Amino acid sequence: MAQTNAPTTEHSDEGGLKRSITGRLLFFYVLGDVLGSGIYVLIGAVAGEVGGAFWAAFAIGVTVAAFTGLAYAELATKYPQAAGASLYVNRAFGNKPLTFLTTVLYLSATFAAAASLAAGFSAYFAEVWSAAPALMVMIGFILVLAFLNFIGITESVVANMVMTFVEVTGLLIVMVIGVVYVGQGKADFGTLADFSTTDNVIFAIIAGVALSFFAMTGFENAANVAEETIDPQKSFPRALIGGMITAGVIYVLVSISAGLTVPVDTLAGSDAALLEVVKAGILPVSVAVMSLIFAFIAMIAITNTTLVQVVTQSRILYGMAREDVVPGAFAKVHSSRRSPWVALLFSAVVVIGLVVTGDLLNRAGFNIDVVTRLAAVTVVLLLVVYAGVIISCFKLRGSDETDQTFRANSVLLVLGLVGNLALLYYVIKTDPTSLLWCAALIGVGGVLFVLEQLFGGRTRPPEAERGAPDSHNPAKSRGDL
Repeated sequence: MAQTNAPTTEHSDEGGLKRSITGRLLFFYVLGDVLGSGIYVLIGAVAGEVGGAFWAAFAIGVTVAAFTGLAYAELATKYPQAAGASLYVNRAFGNKPLTFLTTVLYLSATFAAAASLAAGFSAYFAEVWSAAPALMVMIGFILVLAFLNFIGITESVVANMVMTFVEVTGLLIVMVIGVVYVGQGKADFGTLADFSTTDNVIFAIIAGVALSFFAMTGFENAANVAEETIDPQKSFPRALIGGMITAGVIYVLVSISAGLTVPVDTLAGSDAALLEVVKAGILPVSVAVMSLIFAFIAMIAITNTTLVQVVTQSRILYGMAREDVVPGAFAKVHSSRRSPWVALLFSAVVVIGLVVTGDLLNRAGFNIDVVTRLAAVTVVLLLVVYAGVIISCFKLRGSDETDQTFRANSVLLVLGLVGNLALLYYVIKTDPTSLLWCAALIGVGGVLFVLEQLFGGRTRPPEAERGAPDSHNPAKSRGDL
């Protein structure tokens, strides 16, 4: 690969994305995205499925996700470009319809995740200002994050790192509460082995893993900023795997703390379960004050994850427009901010459409839990994508490798593939209605496909703006990487 004498701290390809994300920033990008994507939103639902031993569901879920993360780490060191899973499938099979389907599935997953998190944000926001219309809170939330990403990727990732520290602080508060409670001699450790279910224990754990898997997702988003990462061959594997392991340890400790200090029924019945831990009044601080502080922390945590989803959506569209898979308009980059503004605008519209649809259905009397329903949709779509990435990883073995390429353990990849397919079967079997939402989102992709077929040649931006003289030659499309 060609090298330049320019400083490596921050540079960009001509007309392309700015390479400014360090390994440390990427680590916090991964950690912040994984941590905020479910522990603040879905921990109560997982506890309701499993019982007091719900910590086991998080432990197993993060293990399966980590096996999949190994495939991403290997492929990102081979192809450090925007577009992630879609790019890997395209390199492995060279099949445009299959690549497009992967793009649509992944995009749909990020849209559903962002909408689910926006709904979770509004639930915590209601703790601060109950009079605020939930729908308006969600819409404003999405628009603000889209604007922040428009300002620039460096600003977005730095904001991500700051918010990661805040959300980790919130989780530390929960763990401290657990330690104090144990120190008071009040904890019943038998709770941690309790499976409050009439079903088989194995099925209870699988149910919990299937739901908690939403909390494990987010690591895959890092692949979509590989093109903006400094020295990705060295930085990416460390940041990705390190971030996932750290998140997994924190998940288990937080789950144990919550399970020891608050009755499982209380956790299961709350949309803001971790707030119930704070409201237990174990710390010698005003419950009202602590509840308000924690609500703000939770909102920052959810903001963190949703910001990464917004970044991901635009980078997928941008990257695959350069691969001639989606309309070329999505490859347009703002002349001064160097942000894919058309992709950002489109993504915001789709996510807002989802939250508005959920609100309208509830007003019509369907009583849909938007958070859990869209979380299930996200999991279904991502499990399909994850399986495709692992298969692509095997197919690309021996291609485009250098002495800097990370190589994942094959046995662990196989275990990851089996785990993903098993969870996919279970989620679909237990919640078939989620397929209707999946179909609706994939339908949006169908519209993009038609537009690409009809107007692809006319919407393709000039080469200078695309920053990709040869979109099928990694060396050329990455400029001086």
